Amino acid sequence: MSDWHFYEPRAGHGLPRDPLRAILGPRPIGWISTRSALGAANLAPYSFFSMLGDKPPIVGFSSIGEKDTLANIRDTGVFACNLVTRRHADAMNETSRSAAPSTNEFEVAGLEAAACTVIECPRVAEAPAALECRLIDVHPLTDSSGAPAGAWLTIGEIVGVHINSAFLHNGLFDTAGAGIVLRAGYAANYFEIAPEAAFSMRRPAS
Repeated sequence: MSDWHFYEPRAGHGLPRDPLRAILGPRPIGWISTRSALGAANLAPYSFFSMLGDKPPIVGFSSIGEKDTLANIRDTGVFACNLVTRRHADAMNETSRSAAPSTNEFEVAGLEAAACTVIECPRVAEAPAALECRLIDVHPLTDSSGAPAGAWLTIGEIVGVHINSAFLHNGLFDTAGAGIVLRAGYAANYFEIAPEAAFSMRRPAS
């Protein structure tokens, strides 16, 4: 019979580190770029990020604490999600630093900013893909009793998609070839999607 470690999160996990971020992973990183109402560019990574729907295409990310990214999106109603690859991992990490609202993280990380097409917002010029998004809602998260969780879920509709043609093979985006970086595990743990990790499986017919 298997031995299990069970815990109720409210009572504590009893382990050296909280295991949930390791269990619920790997997760794509939403490298979110915004512009403040005063025109300052901002770029920051969020690992509580995912696609939430496809018709229309919707993405969401959660901010733990009210950060500059959240303030900018509330003010302007737009943001861009930039794809993080292994080549950009160090730059992404640089943009995770706490900084003053006027700090341009593109410059700090040595990244070139490019203009979006549909929205007024910068994007990472060298990212293999970037998603232009219009704000749908910023929703404060709570626990099951309704008490504030100190986190905000931002939901946006994808209104523009940039794809570097080098990663389009026969019209299909090369996810493994792009070397996408995912967040999982503990403080310093990341994963890279690689071709050898891929396998195919079709859904059963109805």
